[in-house]
Amino acid sequence: MIYEPREDSDLLKKWVKKKVSKKVLDMGTGSGIQAKTALENTPDVLAVDISPECVEYTKKQGITTRQSNLFSNVTESFDWIIFNPPYLPEDLEEPEDSRLATTGGVEGNEIILDFLQQAKTHLNTDGRILILISSLTGEAEELFQGYKYTLLENEKLFFEELFVYELKRL
Repeated sequence: MIYEPREDSDLLKKWVKKKVSKKVLDMGTGSGIQAKTALENTPDVLAVDISPECVEYTKKQGITTRQSNLFSNVTESFDWIIFNPPYLPEDLEEPEDSRLATTGGVEGNEIILDFLQQAKTHLNTDGRILILISSLTGEAEELFQGYKYTLLENEKLFFEELFVYELKRL
């Protein structure tokens, strides 16, 4: 299943347009919306996704894409890493094909925590991360240990609040 862009994608896209340049990684690219937006600022964009369907879809759009489970197939370092992660807590009622795009683990933040641990070695000296999280995911202070973080914007929806953060290694 390809994650269709929604409010979270639009909120993050706004900041990708404003901030992202140089060498960029779009982690968990899904539909490719963030990679396409980054390509407006720089030609040096790599998109990765765990889903073969998403990889094929974004390649057909002319986006350089490879299949990767987080950084398993990524060796390079980047000036910007964009991530709109799956962040919902596990719901066993949800169909398995959509869980890959929406579920971040039992608590909802396990994929984010794995990503943040691995991302440190893939950032250039002054590299930054643009990441979206939800009020359903956990508190920034708990998630972003080892990073300096700045809240760029938040948006309240009827059942959650979305946050876009810029992170830099400490």
